[in-house]
Amino acid sequence: MTIYGIIGFIRLIAGEYMVVITDRIKIGRIGDHDLFKLKEYKVISFARNNLGLSEAQINEEATYISLLHSHLQSGQFHFSYGYEITHTQQRLSEIKGDKRSIWERADERFFWNYRLQSKFIDHTKNHRDQDLSNFILPIFNGFAEFATAEINKKTFTFALLSRRSRHRAGTRYFSRGIDAQGNVSNFNETEHLVIMESKMNGLTPATPGSLTILSHVQTRGSIPIFWAQINNIKYTPKLQIFDDSQTDHAFRRHFEAQKRKYGPQLVINLINKKGYEEPMGSTFSKQIDILNDPQIKYFHFDFHQECSKMRWHRVSLLLDHFHSDLVSQGYFKAAMTKDGQTRVSHKQISVVRTNCMDCLDRTNVVQSVISRWVLTRQLQELGILSPNESFESHDQFEALFRNVWADNADIISCAYSGTGALKTDFTRTGQRTKVGALRDLQNSIVRYVKNNFMDGARQDAYDLVLNYDVHEVGVYPFVDTRPVHLKAAPMVLIVVFAMLTSALILPEDHFGTSVLLFLTFCIALMTLTIRFIVANGMHYVNWPKLVPLGYDLPVSQFTSVSQESKHGVAEMEMGWKNE
Repeated sequence: MTIYGIIGFIRLIAGEYMVVITDRIKIGRIGDHDLFKLKEYKVISFARNNLGLSEAQINEEATYISLLHSHLQSGQFHFSYGYEITHTQQRLSEIKGDKRSIWERADERFFWNYRLQSKFIDHTKNHRDQDLSNFILPIFNGFAEFATAEINKKTFTFALLSRRSRHRAGTRYFSRGIDAQGNVSNFNETEHLVIMESKMNGLTPATPGSLTILSHVQTRGSIPIFWAQINNIKYTPKLQIFDDSQTDHAFRRHFEAQKRKYGPQLVINLINKKGYEEPMGSTFSKQIDILNDPQIKYFHFDFHQECSKMRWHRVSLLLDHFHSDLVSQGYFKAAMTKDGQTRVSHKQISVVRTNCMDCLDRTNVVQSVISRWVLTRQLQELGILSPNESFESHDQFEALFRNVWADNADIISCAYSGTGALKTDFTRTGQRTKVGALRDLQNSIVRYVKNNFMDGARQDAYDLVLNYDVHEVGVYPFVDTRPVHLKAAPMVLIVVFAMLTSALILPEDHFGTSVLLFLTFCIALMTLTIRFIVANGMHYVNWPKLVPLGYDLPVSQFTSVSQESKHGVAEMEMGWKNE
């Protein structure tokens, strides 16, 4: 067995396990460094056996192992041995003189396996004479794609990377809003790159083996207030905005951190101005006004209203609104020599932060439009495009650009919602189609099923890898403690449905009074059972069991859900192989 790297270590009930990379896929190259995606892995147990465990502990151990595998198989994990993959090109240029090891210089937000590597990290910190840095491999979870492109007989590499933050990570309905430290759910940093050999670029001295690298960065993240959508098996969950005393402080911390990392913020809020989403927009706008920061420019663009009736070209209104800001924002540009020297000529001085409710579908459409605008200017500066030329007329690259952004949308969406993104027909083709709308309907139905009945386990997998300490004795979080009548209701529904179906397929001559009475009884019992399940919907949601949610639930009947609340809400209405 060839081991290509150590993902890290995790301690469960039986003991410690080591997770290693056993196969990888090369996805691209920057300078002299190759970038890889995890293809296969192996979990190696350090425990001799499970003889010292009770049957309950053995079952718990099996559940933990299953969660670990599901997380590793569902993510998109990327790494490099020499390139600092957690950083943007601009941040790399700013830490160029830092002589520490790669893991010490890594951006901890995107160092996905930081906790799994804590065994080696802590040992290295405490025993400098026993440096294990060569075995500490930072991995980021997200999207990365590199493609060779040609326009006007000039060849270059186009790349798109999205790094997912490990802070407040999770699934769609179980990870929303902000925490007290200012971290928001589903935070992603997306960077597009243009890499070109300098000899192809007349604007840069043609030093043999040197590269010209341009990049542009955008961010997305949940609306930075305390809020949640409370699952109750209804299609539209209960929206709850928490009146929390920490909101102002957390909101300020979030934007102060964003400004330190990226500079002034151009904030685009895409949620609806009316209906279900309206309170979120009002609260967000109110917090922006309270903050009153001249380095934050806020624009509420009602995506569904502005682009209704397939008028998706109206997304360009955002470019008109922020045109002067985007021009002054600029992008990063540097020349990199073969010996590793970097000469920076441009820097990006601000960032666009985009959100909708989920920061998935609408957000990705807008980010791709902004990326297109910036990329056109970059290619014009490199001489690949003429001053007034766009790449829409170059069909091959146009298709490449659209598909890379649509793939990015799907990967980010699968990690958060469990399905591919909606509205990718527009991203892939430039048009909103009826076929795309039908595909969105299918994805929406799948999201409903996964978010209500499967996502508790996915959230537990995130928590197990990122922040949960397994207790060896006396804690059995996966035991279903619901009352018998609640557990029995779905089975009753299935049995009644089967009986009803059997009665309906009887030959016509068998239909008599007794059969009709039986059918009436089945229909009545099915109706009552469905009404019971809907009325007690929260009991049938697949809730996460390892880490308390940041809001209160009616936990008197959910003993497997912690009664702790991070925000002090007084009352809540019920309402593998990786290819």
